[in-house]
Amino acid sequence: MANERTLSIIKPDATERNITGLIIARLEASGLRVIAQKRVWWKKKDAKKFYDIHKGQPFYQDLVTFMTSGPIVLQVLEGEDAIAKNRAVMGATNPVDAEPGTIRKDFAVNMQRNSVHGSDSAETAKREIALCFKKGEIVG
Repeated sequence: MANERTLSIIKPDATERNITGLIIARLEASGLRVIAQKRVWWKKKDAKKFYDIHKGQPFYQDLVTFMTSGPIVLQVLEGEDAIAKNRAVMGATNPVDAEPGTIRKDFAVNMQRNSVHGSDSAETAKREIALCFKKGEIVG
């Protein structure tokens, strides 16, 4: 098992409902350590750049609109197998399919408003962390 880093985003639907602390507590309880964190309100250019890999998909524009609809919390999480662990704690993208006790099962509103995002691979994590944080902001 490798010690690694992953990006986590607490989405606008969760910040709007003031449940960021509940989500962070679950991440930390799973053994993940928050080594960088900031609350921001993305502009459209930020969301478009972050989700560029989905450009051309039918959901792309709605995703950009949603992710710019309110503040988000960006985090770098660190721990053993952090990517897999974070994805397990988040649960399936569609909350209907998520396991009981996961963030998405317990807090998501629907598939788009599913409260959290997490990197899906080491390569993606590296790209996403670099887009969201300067090296000096990661202080773990």
